Amino acid sequence: MRGRAPLAAALCLGAGLSGCGPVPVDQAERSCLADAHAATAPQGEIALGLGSDGHGLRPAGRLEMSVSADYIMGRDPSEVFDRCVRQRSGRAPTQPLPRQPGWRR
Repeated sequence: MRGRAPLAAALCLGAGLSGCGPVPVDQAERSCLADAHAATAPQGEIALGLGSDGHGLRPAGRLEMSVSADYIMGRDPSEVFDRCVRQRSGRAPTQPLPRQPGWRR
């Protein structure tokens, strides 16, 4: 039984690290669009509404805002996209950021 413990530990470690490998380039491109978009400007969402607590209506609201480090550092969204795709897939993007489906500035 003792001889199997190191083998079991190695298998578990290998299974845990298998999710860290490169992803297909098309998948990396889709997920890296968000990073490139975040490099263009702060991102935010505002929600306004009315809620009832049984005693009447009450206004409700929420504000969410995020600012990426790439935006703060003034990095070019195309460079952010290229770097992200290379890191996630190990390959260059199939086409530059401006020609990616879903890209808008």
